Parts: sequence; structure tokens; C-alpha cells
Amino acid sequence: MPNTTGTIRLFQIFGIAVFLHWSWFLVAVYEIQQKGRYTSVTWGILEYLTIFAIVTMHEFGHALACRQVGGRAERIVLWPLGGVAYVDPPPRPGANLWSISAGPLVNLALIPVLGMAYLAVRNGSASSSSDLNTFVWSLNLINIALFLFNVLPIYPLDGGKILRSLLWYAVGRARSLMASVIVGFIGVAGLGLFALSIQSGWLGVVAVFAAMQCFNGYKLAKALKRLEDTPRRKDAACPSCGASPPLGAFWSCGLCKSAFDTFAENAKCPKCYTTFPKTTCTECGAQSAFSSWFSSAAPGQTPEVHALKQN
Repeated sequence: MPNTTGTIRLFQIFGIAVFLHWSWFLVAVYEIQQKGRYTSVTWGILEYLTIFAIVTMHEFGHALACRQVGGRAERIVLWPLGGVAYVDPPPRPGANLWSISAGPLVNLALIPVLGMAYLAVRNGSASSSSDLNTFVWSLNLINIALFLFNVLPIYPLDGGKILRSLLWYAVGRARSLMASVIVGFIGVAGLGLFALSIQSGWLGVVAVFAAMQCFNGYKLAKALKRLEDTPRRKDAACPSCGASPPLGAFWSCGLCKSAFDTFAENAKCPKCYTTFPKTTCTECGAQSAFSSWFSSAAPGQTPEVHALKQN
């Protein structure tokens, strides 16, 4: 469940709730005061709000694309440094690639739209204020900067995740994540040095946040590699993708949070005795009836565990 502590729920569209973190207001006041290129503070407020509207559209691009490929996306949280769409696409390279690419594609699509808006304002400059010209020009530059920054091949930026999705086709889920994380650490180091050289606190905070996410990605890559190297059961197979389940405690109880091997325990938590009629595949993420895993196994195999008894 995404952490929404310290946030304000703004609205909900297409079943996707949008939250705003309280620190946004503090940064907004500071940023608006820095926009001295306008003759009125109203333009500074309008620019800041429009930028966050663009960021929100970017995050909706992620969320809607994720849903299109059968994933889950229910929350977006807006922070002073940008937005986070909590997406959970199916564990397939194509699904991940589309879910991640859709965000930057929103910014790419806005480039000609904002460009034409600027040309329209500039050509009608006789009736347009200098503030309006500055406003539209600033939106063009900021949108292009957001696009270029996001597509940098640095994990956990969109570009780093796109790199991971492309590598996934060739080297698999775990190795692709590890490779993108290593590239991410190198990129974060470069970003941190650049932030120091220009004495940018904002870039420094971004570098620290990216480093933390890279470390989380590194731990996840190790866990995925362990899953890939784990021996598999020969008596069961996922009804959706045909993959055999791993031997080990790779499932957790939704009630008591205990980790256990659902196939060794006959789909029952050994701690609180909760039964689970459906089992999630560790490879494709699909949920299927526990009994169907055995009917999907290769013919002639002798089940090592029994299917869940129906009450």
C-alpha cells in the first residue's frame, strides 16, 4: 500500500486518487518568490500550478498505461520534487516498458502543443503582455527539461527503468534490474558531483533520493536473483504462464504477514491457519485457483502436495 502519510487527498479520476504532500506548500511559497521575472506574483503562482498540472499528467500517463496492460494503479502522490505514480504492472518486459514510457511520452506530446501556443502568443504580441510571453516560454522550457531529465538512463528515473525493461528481453528480470541499478549508481554519483559544482541544493536532494532508490533496487535485484536460482517444484505449474513455482517461503499471509511456502503448507498459513483459495505466480503475477496449479502440471507427474480441499 502506498504511503500517503502527511498528504492531502485532492481528487480522483478514473479510479486513481491524487494526493498532495504538505511540504509542497512550503516549497511553492519559496519558488513563487523566486520568480521575479514577472510584474505580478499572480503569474508566478500560475506558472507553478501549471508545472504541477504537467507533472500530474505525466504521472497519469504511467498509471493509465499500467492499467492498459493489466496492472494496478490506484494512487498518485505529488511532492515538491515531482510526482510518484504507484504502478504495479504485470512482471513482463513489455508491460513494464509501456507503463514507464507513457510518462515521458506525455511530455513529448506536450512539446508541439506548447510550442504552437508560444508561436500564437508571440505572433499576437501586439495584444499580448510581456508576462504572457514569458509564461508560455517558461512552460516550454520546463516541459522540455522535464522530458530530458526523466529519460536519462539513470535508475530510478524513467530512463533507467526503460533501460531495465529493454535489457529484460535479453538477460531476464533480475540481471536487467541489477545492470540498470549499477548504471544508476554511476549516474547518481555524477549528478551529485554536478550538484556540488554548481552548488545546487535541489539537485543534491534529487541525487540523495535517487541513491536511496538505487539501493532499494539493488536489494530487489538480489532477491529476484535468489528467486531465479531457487529449485522449482515439478508437480505444479502456473495456469497462466506455465512456470513452475519455487521451493521456499516466497508467499506471505495477508493476515499475520508470515512468509511461508504455500505449496508445502497446502495453501494454508502455518501460523494463523488462514487458507488461500488463490495463489499468485512469482513469475507473471497472475492469481489462479490453488487446485488449478496441479492440473496445469505436465502429465504423468506425481503431486508432492494435495490440492486445497473445498469446504
